[in-house]
Amino acid sequence: MNFVLIFLILIVLWGVVAYNGLISSRARVDNAWAQIDVQLKRRFDLIPNLVNTVKGYAQHERETLEKVTEARTKYMSARTPDEKMEANNQLAGVLGRLFAVAESYPDLKANASFLDLQSQLKETEDKIGFSRQFYNDTAMKYNVAIAKVPTSIIASIFGFKGRSYFEAEGESRERVEVKF
Repeated sequence: MNFVLIFLILIVLWGVVAYNGLISSRARVDNAWAQIDVQLKRRFDLIPNLVNTVKGYAQHERETLEKVTEARTKYMSARTPDEKMEANNQLAGVLGRLFAVAESYPDLKANASFLDLQSQLKETEDKIGFSRQFYNDTAMKYNVAIAKVPTSIIASIFGFKGRSYFEAEGESRERVEVKF
């Protein structure tokens, strides 16, 4: 009888430890996503200034500027990490086209405000890259934890769900090139 009671207590203790470990892992994934979100918001805060600077030089490039604005708006209205990832991928593609447009205007490339915005955007793109990598690493550890036996039992009982990886798609597979 004592053996059965001890065994039950050990099973309950293991369940509590496994549950708490999964809660901690999920919180790390949420935090890693929040770090990406902070950098993406910084990027989106820079975009209107960049678009306005380019507008002054490239009046006939309105279509490219509108696509940048639309992509930014799509991100701002996204609710879930998956929607934000998709909107980010779209924006990365149109930002590349925006910088290609800027290359056609020597006066714009020499403009101090534009150069400062380019520099800030490059720094932000680097931070986004590091944040994506950290998020994906953290999501992978969490996904493995909820899939491994025996913690998968606790994960399924309490409804722990896997997290999507931040993957570049389409045009956004190529890094936004910022030329000086």
